Amino acid sequence: MPEVKYKRILLKVSGEALGEKTDRGDGYGLDFKKIGEVCEAIKTCVDMGVQVGLVIGGGNFWRGVKNGEGKMQRSHADAMGMLATVMNAIAVADVLEQHGMDARVLTAVEIHKYAEYFTRDLANRYLNEGKVVLFAAGTGNPYFSTDTGAVLRGVEIEADAILMAKNVDAIYSADPKKDPNAVRYSKLTYDECLAKHLKATDTTAMALAMDNDMTMVCFGLAEENSIVRVVLGEEIGTTVTN
Repeated sequence: MPEVKYKRILLKVSGEALGEKTDRGDGYGLDFKKIGEVCEAIKTCVDMGVQVGLVIGGGNFWRGVKNGEGKMQRSHADAMGMLATVMNAIAVADVLEQHGMDARVLTAVEIHKYAEYFTRDLANRYLNEGKVVLFAAGTGNPYFSTDTGAVLRGVEIEADAILMAKNVDAIYSADPKKDPNAVRYSKLTYDECLAKHLKATDTTAMALAMDNDMTMVCFGLAEENSIVRVVLGEEIGTTVTN
């Protein structure tokens, strides 16, 4: 059994990364092949003894700040985004169960018929029992992204690291798709990220991680075995620390 670097993780996966290609473009709906690949990687981690907390974004269904901008009141648009994360969590939990794992969905808002209400103690108990815990509905409040929700839950469960599985393979000085001269970083401090306005996560998530001395690894979900490689300590993507 290989030695793992991070024994309890909070893994954040964007909703778009699990979406399928449609006439609207990439990243909409649910692509169960992609979800299955993520669940296989999580199973490998669980089999190595890693405790996994999971946050799925909602962008494959609805992004409050983007889809509702100029059309809806922001709090209402964000509420729809939080509900989108619940749908994703239920779908991924189902596939995790199909892969032989015990999964629990905990939500930041009360939806007793479909999921359990989040408390730190309940999450900690499930993680210690070897269950994969999916945290849905963000922080339960508008004006906060799922990145901030992921960092908040990572801090609460005292994760060894927050793993941000992105559509980009690392943090860059600019969008590498638009700027061929964008600098790729392998290591950064939170001070550097905030000072340089690097778009790894939103600034609220970054500041919260910094204040709680939390290690964050930003890497590409599409890279082969990327989740497992990060858990084992391989230096891929960008590691951000104090």
